[in-house]
Amino acid sequence: MNKLVLDQLLRQALIEDIGQGDITSEAIFSGNHESKGYLIAKRDMVLAGLEVFTRVFSLLDENVKVTLYYVDGDRVQSGQKFAHIQGPTRSLLAGERVALNFLQRLTGIANETNRYVEACGGSGTIIVDTRKTTPGLRMLEKYAVTVGGGKNHRYGLDSMVLIKDNHIKAAGGILTAVQKVRDHISPFIKIEVEVEEMQQVHDALTAGVDVIMLDNMSLPMIEEAVRVINHQALVEVSGNITGEKIAGLASRGVNIISSGALTHSAKAADISMRLE
Repeated sequence: MNKLVLDQLLRQALIEDIGQGDITSEAIFSGNHESKGYLIAKRDMVLAGLEVFTRVFSLLDENVKVTLYYVDGDRVQSGQKFAHIQGPTRSLLAGERVALNFLQRLTGIANETNRYVEACGGSGTIIVDTRKTTPGLRMLEKYAVTVGGGKNHRYGLDSMVLIKDNHIKAAGGILTAVQKVRDHISPFIKIEVEVEEMQQVHDALTAGVDVIMLDNMSLPMIEEAVRVINHQALVEVSGNITGEKIAGLASRGVNIISSGALTHSAKAADISMRLE
């Protein structure tokens, strides 16, 4: 994780929330008033974003001390305290919401990803994310996916070639699109093609691509596509993927399952910061 980028992001979040100052806390507490508290899980969860939580307070006030009893990827149970915090009361309250927003968001993504990963069982199928991330938070959200046991798909448009439906339509077909890509890029860059029907599967195989993404296909079509591809390329399944569908897809011999829901629909984890 790029710490310079992280600090810039966290500073902007603090500026957005604090504005000209926390007028409530500044009215109630003097500058030297101190408090201590703890973080508690309200549900069973896989933690992610603990260091981000700590960094928020480090940037806000070096006198705030956060003591972590777990690391990202650890599981905690409902009702379990997993960190303590102490320092100037004004600073604790000024940073609380921003720090919790990041921690709850990232833990929520890690939890959802872990649910998908566990549903794969021992199939060997890999769960990956997409670019359907919150603008500005991609680095953190993709990190949370890895904490939950998933893998990252391309980080951005410059990470790999992915020829999608609109590329295919505008180019006039898969074979044309793939050839144009090969004429333009290094041979060391992998090429993936998104397909929606069986003829496109055959075209992708003819083009010799590295990964074939089966987009929004029915289970019978997926089974047929896996049989036709027959290990000539990696098979990725995508489109309207939910946790309930994972086991059925993983058992059909697909290599990769990608889901935007890991990041765009993950529910924030129920975590509280309580002062004592």
